[in-house]
Amino acid sequence: MTVLGSREAELLRRVVGEGDLLGVYLHGSAVLGGLRPHSDIDVLGVVRRSLSERQRRVIVDELLELSGQGGYRYVELTVVVQGDVRPWRFPPLCDFLYGDWLRGEFESGVLPEPEASADLAPLLTMVLQGDAPLLGPPPGVLLDPVPHADLLRGITAGVPDLMAGLEHDTRNVLLTLARVWMTLDTGTVAAKDEAARWAEARLARERRAVLGRARAAYLGEDREPGDGARACAEAMAEIIAGFGAPWVS
Repeated sequence: MTVLGSREAELLRRVVGEGDLLGVYLHGSAVLGGLRPHSDIDVLGVVRRSLSERQRRVIVDELLELSGQGGYRYVELTVVVQGDVRPWRFPPLCDFLYGDWLRGEFESGVLPEPEASADLAPLLTMVLQGDAPLLGPPPGVLLDPVPHADLLRGITAGVPDLMAGLEHDTRNVLLTLARVWMTLDTGTVAAKDEAARWAEARLARERRAVLGRARAAYLGEDREPGDGARACAEAMAEIIAGFGAPWVS
């Protein structure tokens, strides 16, 4: 039986080489309560030095053939250089990111390049929390803990983009806003359906059903958020802003 994430780990081992590949880690839903029907395979690679153009091209080309194809789940693969995230600094630098929302760019020849990424703060927190190595030592050997203040900065940084994408990615936006809210309130990064259940109990009655339908769809039921999604999203964004989120001007 193939271990979840092992194909992505083997791809990195083969392309990067054992001398430069320090560790590969499963994270996301797979380690936060289990995969759901619409969950991606989320993998982090930690390397000694930045990927070359050739390495980026090979990894992208192989992931285009693997991710979401032939019944395989979609893949989100992130690579960081250890020296860019340890010692910790904010915003951290992401060396490589593959996700299928960028498939069109990759198919046209664009390659992912290093860039500052506030999203790495919650991602690395999940990696450390999940402690699920595919290759290499436990993640705490290679990565520093993310300070709580930077976790909050990182998890709120994408809220404006989430709101902008509400119309075409409604379910994911609602569930992600619920997770941002839960993390701000509890300091814990949870699975999206768990965060939605937590948020439903705290939303006004007229918003609960919308988020509940989004959670049900994420769990594989034939339901979608429907009417009221924008009002629900705006209600959660307003609550998030009340925590003093830095994107609020």
